[in-house]
Parts: sequence; structure tokens; C-alpha cells
Amino acid sequence: MLPPFGTKKPIIAMAHLGPLPGAPGHDRDGGIRKLTDDVAADIENLQAAGVDAIMFGNEGDRPYVLQAPPEGLATMAAIVASLKPSIRVPLGVNYLWDPVATVALAVATGALFAREIFTGVYASDMGLWQPKCAEALRLRDNLGRGDLKLLFNINAEFAASLDTRPAALKAKSAVFSSKADIICVSGPITGQAADQSELRAVKEALPETPVFANTGVTIDNVADTLSIADGVVIGSHFKRDGNTWNPVDRDRAARFMDRVRQLR
Repeated sequence: MLPPFGTKKPIIAMAHLGPLPGAPGHDRDGGIRKLTDDVAADIENLQAAGVDAIMFGNEGDRPYVLQAPPEGLATMAAIVASLKPSIRVPLGVNYLWDPVATVALAVATGALFAREIFTGVYASDMGLWQPKCAEALRLRDNLGRGDLKLLFNINAEFAASLDTRPAALKAKSAVFSSKADIICVSGPITGQAADQSELRAVKEALPETPVFANTGVTIDNVADTLSIADGVVIGSHFKRDGNTWNPVDRDRAARFMDRVRQLR
């Protein structure tokens, strides 16, 4: 069993929020109520399908920013807090692309885990990207949440790393220098699979550290993925027609989870 998920090979499902206040595309007429209702429906379908954990993410806030605006962070905290009583599986959060805000959000909402880009330097769609790893980890410690599991995504989507070391070495370094709890390996963009050879190299370099596939996992590749990875994070494949921006398809998610239970 892998804490805090309570199972081997856990499947973490994304609960994607629509554009938050201040972001382009925010529905001012629907407001916070529509944001809450939409993600609540997704959560209901994900839990009915049998996922192992749920992680909130502000996926709709395109174009993304590197420092969370107060109105977005406050709104996301309010939505997570309002829906937490309905969530029956371990809860996680991710505020794109701000590790300090993500830790703060996790503490405020009582989340058990949080994912973000914590280490490295990147040339990205959002400009030069230098995550504040030390600040985020110190915040976790100062707020008394040493139990909060941090998922380190070591190859960022929408960006190219300026660190030319192989992914396996970067992952090993993140565990050594920053005490990463779980390593996530991603593809180049949301919904695209991680390179299987890279995923394998990272896992071979870190036999004692959980390694998750972070993007592009589908019912067609989950067997190969879980033969290497210790778990997966999945968003797009659970949506209607596999489209990131569609609502969750309960039947699609249930078929995936049936396949995972067979593999376990």
C-alpha cells in the first residue's frame, strides 16, 4: 500500500476547475456557483467510477501564470473547502504553476498531497520559469504539515528545461536535495503520454521512491505504464471523448478502473 492513497498502483483523478475569477474566460454570470457545480458533478462521477484519489487543479486558467493571483487562489480554496465533505477518497491540490501557492492551498484545505513543478529552470510558454522549491518546503514545515506528500513533476509541460541532465538524474537529485516524496514524469503537454523509456529510467534510478506517470495515460497504455510506474495521475482520458475540456464521462472512467483492478 502506498500512503496516503491506501492502495498499490493508485489512480489519482484530476478534478479540473474552469477559469477562476481574473482568468480569461471566467464565467462572470455563472460565477463561483457554476465553477463549484461543474467540478462537483465531475467528482461525483469519478468517485462512482472508483478512482483512488482526487486532485483539484486550476486547469482552466489559461494562459497560466507563475505566481498565483490572490483572487484565483482564494476562490480555489473556497471551492475545495466547500466540496471536501463530499469527497470519500484522499484529496490533493495543484495550483498551476506556483509551488508556494500549492502548499498554502493544501494546508488551508487539509489536503493530503500536492503536485507541482518544484525544481529546475525552464523556458516556457509563461516566460522564464524558476520555481521556489526551498520556499515551498519551508512553508510546509513552518505550517506544521510535514505529513503533506509532495509530488515533484520533474519535466514540465508547456516548457523546455534549461537543465540538460537526463530526467533520471534530475529526479534522483530532487529526492536527494529536496526530499521529494513522489516523482512525476510527464509528456510535453497535457494529455500526451510520458516517454516510456524515460519513465523506466527514472524508476530504475529511484527504486525506493514512488514514481508516477503524470500525463497521457489511457486504457490502451495503462498496462504498460503500470508495469513500470507506481501510480498515475489522469485527467483528459476520463473526460467525454478524451477531451480535457469536456466533463468527466463516468462510464469511460469506470471501464478504466475495471482494467486497473484486473492489472492489480
